Amino acid sequence: MTADKDIERTDHTLRVLYEVARERSRQDAKWGEQNHPDGTDESRWDKEAAVRARALCQHLAARGELTWDAILSEEIAEAFAESDPAKLRAELIQVAAVAVAWVEAIDRRQP
Repeated sequence: MTADKDIERTDHTLRVLYEVARERSRQDAKWGEQNHPDGTDESRWDKEAAVRARALCQHLAARGELTWDAILSEEIAEAFAESDPAKLRAELIQVAAVAVAWVEAIDRRQP
């Protein structure tokens, strides 16, 4: 793993993360602190959904047709299939990172 001091982010990434932090503040202001059960599982269905989502991403990537929705769907499916809190946390960080990357890609398309 790369040390934090070696990780550099662009000003654009920081702006997107600031927007995410502002949205979290709005959510807390509206709903208060939320403490729901995870609702994730290592059920057969969840595991199969994660395998299918991963296979779809690999298939699309091999054809040069990979899309953001397929990537994010894979990450979400992997999170939904995870019950171990540490592994679930890691998967959710990946979900958040892909969502931020997608926002950055949308912003790059703007004139």
